[in-house]
Amino acid sequence: MSQWSQVQQLEIKFLEQVDQFYDDNFPMEIRHLLAQWIESQDWEAASNNEPMATILLQNLLIQVEEQLDRVSQEKNLLLIHNLKRIRKLLQGKYHGNPMHIAVIISNCLREERRILAAASMPVQGPLEKSLQNSVVSERQRNVEHKASAIKNSAQMTEQDVKYLEDLQEEFDFRYKTIQSLEQNDKNSALIKQEMLTLQDMLNTLDYKRKEVLSKIVQVIDEIDVLMNNMLIEELLDWKRRQQIASIGGPLHGGLDQLQNCFTLLAESLFQVRRQLEKLEELLTKLTYDGDPIPLQRPQMLERVNFLLYNLFRNSFVVEKQPCMPTHPQRPMVLKTLIQFTVKLRLLIKLPELNYQIRVKATIDNNRRFVLCGTHVKAMNMDESANGSLSVEFRHLQPKEMKSSAGSKGNEGPHMVTEELHSISFETQVCLYGLTIDLETSSLPVVMISNVSQLPNAWASIIWYNLSTNDPQNLSFFNNPPAATLSQLLEVLSWQFSSYVGRGLNSEQLSMLAEKLMGQQTSYSDYQLSWGKFCKEHLPGKSFTFWVWLEAILDLIKKHILPLWIDGYIMGFVSKEKERILLKDKMPGTFLLRFSESNLGGITFTWVDHSENGEVRFHSVEPYNKGRLTALPFADILRDYKVIMADNVPENPLKYLYPDIPKDKAFGRYYSCQPNEVSRPTEGVKGYVPSVFIPISKILNDSTDPHSPSDLLPMSPSVYAVLREHLSPTVIETALSPPYSAD
Repeated sequence: MSQWSQVQQLEIKFLEQVDQFYDDNFPMEIRHLLAQWIESQDWEAASNNEPMATILLQNLLIQVEEQLDRVSQEKNLLLIHNLKRIRKLLQGKYHGNPMHIAVIISNCLREERRILAAASMPVQGPLEKSLQNSVVSERQRNVEHKASAIKNSAQMTEQDVKYLEDLQEEFDFRYKTIQSLEQNDKNSALIKQEMLTLQDMLNTLDYKRKEVLSKIVQVIDEIDVLMNNMLIEELLDWKRRQQIASIGGPLHGGLDQLQNCFTLLAESLFQVRRQLEKLEELLTKLTYDGDPIPLQRPQMLERVNFLLYNLFRNSFVVEKQPCMPTHPQRPMVLKTLIQFTVKLRLLIKLPELNYQIRVKATIDNNRRFVLCGTHVKAMNMDESANGSLSVEFRHLQPKEMKSSAGSKGNEGPHMVTEELHSISFETQVCLYGLTIDLETSSLPVVMISNVSQLPNAWASIIWYNLSTNDPQNLSFFNNPPAATLSQLLEVLSWQFSSYVGRGLNSEQLSMLAEKLMGQQTSYSDYQLSWGKFCKEHLPGKSFTFWVWLEAILDLIKKHILPLWIDGYIMGFVSKEKERILLKDKMPGTFLLRFSESNLGGITFTWVDHSENGEVRFHSVEPYNKGRLTALPFADILRDYKVIMADNVPENPLKYLYPDIPKDKAFGRYYSCQPNEVSRPTEGVKGYVPSVFIPISKILNDSTDPHSPSDLLPMSPSVYAVLREHLSPTVIETALSPPYSAD
């Protein structure tokens, strides 16, 4: 079943979440019509590979064109109209930036997988609850509404200032007219009446000046309250959601809405600033005793400038955290001398700033690392599909400096994966007489010199961003705090949903909790230490919990991904639990689980009955990536044989737990149909056709499960001939000795 088909079967509350991230950037009509094709493309890789993204965009447009031809024949007018609109939108929006559509589609697919995983959970996880998109959207709409209202108030005040200017010009003209008269004329009754009129006008001017200043103060107060009580909080909330999204959590949105709010407030403040400048101009032409402008304007201008400084400083954000294109799902882990990308945005989008802001990137202050490549670039509105004022560094490389003795510091296998570093960015904004220095930093990154260090480095990134919302605590691992087990389990499920397309259900998470904490009645309130997660070996094992889990992720990604996505691998189940599940099932029922004693191994266990009716369980030696490279796992399940005491090979695997016929579950994953057994003389050019057949030998005199031999490169025809010419004892000695049961 396709991912999109699974999405369509979700409950309405989950469908509402799906609806939130489909818009004109990637219309849902295209997702629906091209579901199979979209899911078969590697959008994630294309999001960091421009040539690949260009090809995928071209192919996407071809697919849309083919759909348009199809619906044109069906005369579906509404769909024809929508597809033409979408085709035009895709061509115009992404022609100059094809990687942006790849990022959007990759994120949408990932978010679908996360929602599917969340839907399989009996209750929503604690982190998921704290990041309700519907609540966030409602708050942001409220802030945006208030920012728009403030903008309107500033516009209305503009009209009041213009009325004040017109009134003062009229007063000035009439006053100068009287002043130009001869002394005799000034004593006339008419002039005396005019002087009374001028006094009334001056009173009106004084009243209007006070009124305008009062309205400007009100606008400034509203901006101050909105910015400090709501907008900055929303920005901090977005940064926290970005942290969670970076470790596999819900897709974080809302930056465009924040940009709109920041821009509206900046425009309002600059408009107020111009109004205060106009009042100063009016002051130079006319002042009087008790004039409110010289009394209030300086403090008001100081407040406006202060608010602008703070607004700009908060608007400079890291939109996309540092990430190596080779490992897009492991952001903030950077390898020395390998390029990474990072994107920044100024949330105040003013045309005057386009190409006027140059951003400089640096790393740390301890001089241990330097950044190579282009580390100074100008922000512009042309590279982003949404027209935001941003800059993306794509060719930065961290390099470790040599020590004073001339040798490299910690570079090599001993580089500490708990040592945090920071990529910093600085720039300067010069606008309307203001000069504002801006700086921001990425979330902490971990430097590695070898890809073998990546799993532990990623564990550090997970633990940091799970445990703290402090964006710059570089000494975090000097004394890392414990994490709530319920939150950690939720994040572990995200690792599977984001990296291999299917999250973990409550039973699978319970097994992981038991592995971390031992048998407990409840895990909800337990605190887990960093050492228990990533540094201490599992009991009786030579590896840590995280190394074991990371090896399983790697195994799924590279060798059994379709089976995992479709839910045929139970995976995380203890040997004790699997026997409880299988004992009452039909003989030949089996389940698939990950090895607890072998890194990156998967095994299967089946149930049968002895002649006296005793229930027996058999577990095969785990298959690791080396063996799965030689033979696909689905083919192993199809062709697997055991040799019983009578030396007749047979496949004991009949039903996938609970009762799914094996071929119904795995038939579409078989690489080809098994070859018919042929005689040796039927080979091509003197060779006998051969296939790999996984074989195990089970002895009747033992109740313990036995493991298989290695895969034997023996064709069915050769095996048939051997059975005709060799005794069972000779064949038995040819089988590999049994391995330890997992």
